[in-house]
Amino acid sequence: MDFITKLPKTSSGQDAILVIVDRLTKSAHFLQMNETHSMEKLTRQYLKEVVSRHGVPVLIISDQDSKFTSHFLKSLNKSLGRKFRSPVCWAEVGDAQLTGLEIIHETTEKIIEINKRIQVARDRQKSYADRRRKPLEFEVRDKAMLKFTGKLTCINLKNIIGRVLNLDFD
Repeated sequence: MDFITKLPKTSSGQDAILVIVDRLTKSAHFLQMNETHSMEKLTRQYLKEVVSRHGVPVLIISDQDSKFTSHFLKSLNKSLGRKFRSPVCWAEVGDAQLTGLEIIHETTEKIIEINKRIQVARDRQKSYADRRRKPLEFEVRDKAMLKFTGKLTCINLKNIIGRVLNLDFD
């Protein structure tokens, strides 16, 4: 999603184009705009031309122009009734705040918490499976299916049957 600006004016007074490309279907939309249009008008045009045809996008990729991020995304999310949360701007945060023992400690704690929750879920699934599982009891002359993986030859078959039935084929 990007703007092409500083174009000669059309008969209707438009001097910019909003280019929207769907990366999945490789389709493109070219919306005539005026460079002085408000973000609300741009948002209405976007909802009318793109969202009405394709639905609300999951991801919007742009060059992060300040005009775009600060105004258009806020206006779009407001029109859709969602709260806008801007991604972290690395230039504003700075490297010093992102590195250090604090973030490593927080990340380690989160990983430990995630692993605990995964283990709780596994234990819960196991207990559900154990409740439904019936204990297996075998008696003499019961039939059981043997699973053998590998290349089966007459020699292998004799060895397997001999071990199971305690037979000697010599």
